Amino acid sequence: MTNKELRDKFIEFFESKKHVNIPSFSLIPENDPTCLFISAGMQPLIPYLAGEKHPEGNRLCNFQKCIRTNDIDEVGDDTHLTFFEMLGNWSLGDYFKEDSIKWSYEFLTSEKYLNLDKNYLAVTCYKGNKKYNIPKDTESYDLWVKNGISPKKMAFLGDDDNWWPKIDMNGLCGPDTEIFYWTGDSTPPLEFDPEDDNWVEIWNNVFMQYKFDNGKISELENKNVDTGMGLERVLCVVNNYNNIYESELFKDVILELEKLSGKLYKNFISQMRIIADHARTATFILSEKNKITPSNSDKGYILRRLIRKVVRLAKEIGIPENISITSNLAEIYIKKFKNIYPELLENKDFIISELKKEEDKFELTLDNGIKEFNKAVKILKNNNKKIIPGDVVFRLYDTYGFPFELTKNMAKIENLNISEEDFCNRFKKHQEVSKKGSDKKFKGGLADNNYETVKLHTTAHLLIEALRRVLGDHVFQRGANITQERLRFDFSHPNKLTEEEIEKIENLVNKKIKEKIPVICKEMCLDDAKKCGAMGIFDNKYGNNVKVYQIGDFSNEICGGPHVENTSELGVFKIKKQESSSAGVRRIKAVLLKE
Repeated sequence: MTNKELRDKFIEFFESKKHVNIPSFSLIPENDPTCLFISAGMQPLIPYLAGEKHPEGNRLCNFQKCIRTNDIDEVGDDTHLTFFEMLGNWSLGDYFKEDSIKWSYEFLTSEKYLNLDKNYLAVTCYKGNKKYNIPKDTESYDLWVKNGISPKKMAFLGDDDNWWPKIDMNGLCGPDTEIFYWTGDSTPPLEFDPEDDNWVEIWNNVFMQYKFDNGKISELENKNVDTGMGLERVLCVVNNYNNIYESELFKDVILELEKLSGKLYKNFISQMRIIADHARTATFILSEKNKITPSNSDKGYILRRLIRKVVRLAKEIGIPENISITSNLAEIYIKKFKNIYPELLENKDFIISELKKEEDKFELTLDNGIKEFNKAVKILKNNNKKIIPGDVVFRLYDTYGFPFELTKNMAKIENLNISEEDFCNRFKKHQEVSKKGSDKKFKGGLADNNYETVKLHTTAHLLIEALRRVLGDHVFQRGANITQERLRFDFSHPNKLTEEEIEKIENLVNKKIKEKIPVICKEMCLDDAKKCGAMGIFDNKYGNNVKVYQIGDFSNEICGGPHVENTSELGVFKIKKQESSSAGVRRIKAVLLKE
């Protein structure tokens, strides 16, 4: 089964169950400060899971681009990836456990779809929580048994395994039931052992039936279903591959790496897998309309580290320096995915250009690192010392991108040793700090939909129209990030704003706030939204039906919400700071003050 066939079968199945296929959203979350990238298929649907009415109805399905880096150290094994695709189906207050489980089992085992042997499947359910008086999920257990899963292939697990997202995280939450597939060389054992790594999770059905609020949990009136199935893992099991890198998603990339390096994959498995994964992730990040570029912060920092690790590992396996490895592999991925994600081909020139530029910068950094290494060696030899301290080795790694093995080999040439234990201790501390930061940015929790963020979300509509009226029609939104305290807004404009322009923008927004204009939401088809002049980036992010929010005759914009009912609720708009975001893109940070 090809990756296209798997996507098509999934969508076909859930469309037959009256689900609407909605497009894959951007990798860059809108107005969600909890995440740098979309890390789960449900994230773009947060407003609708929280109660907003979705214009396409209450049964949805899609395939969604995702990025996760919180388990990046596992990339290179048989199952983990940084970029992956999630197949998902959702019920927004419609069907619940019975239909969700029945359809999951049908899709997995029916001859028409995946035709998996039920004896190779195992399932976990939630064992309950006495502290919060949450019962054991015997309902899901009984439904799985009713559908055909043996009780011996079932297990009840706790908060860390079968509760989403975390037991003490505010927002929508609930028990989940996870589906596993046996990947061992032998036939599956008669009884399921969740600790056996041969059982690989392929699908997760979350039953959002509760809301957690500062230590108190309450049951929702409208209960949701949110499922996620990893395309790459499922492709692996239906084709009886030993690992995800054997599939046609990666096979030609691995062959290209063998060709360029003159090395066999079987001798450099980890390096080639990481290169293949990281190059794919970087390619997809660069394909986004937000025009993210490598930098030293946030999304740009993740992108830079991915590219530079590819280059480092390419050196390890002997790929010649005159080959731009990331752009070479990007060409393969663009060709492979262009019909599914057209933004790859649309932004091909930008992707290739940025990859080459970053590789050139990294080569320069490596040259500077060699100079630093030589300085350190000279000092050591002048002092008759034979061991390079761990702080020097770690600085070469962290600042100049030198892999430990590279520094070790260079030291050997100079007849020096390395304080390996000291380096390892520093590296572990670095990993802990990075993981804590990563957990905050990639926790995949529910976005903050409280009243303050809703007010700033509505203000963003007024701001983009004010920017266009003051600066010109060339202005378009290029990104937004909203917290309870402030609005960060990126827009296309070549020059720094003058004090006079800032004053005009503030006055125009505040004028509309004082006019106490109702915020009206209308649902219509996308063509009608275009005809009525609604603002929006008309790419594949929208479905057939959309919500258009109108603020008098001033603002007319496609958006998912949520919004205030009247501009009088907003307060006083104030721009606190402006700066450059990237080439041709300005960034404003603004707040709402009380009257």
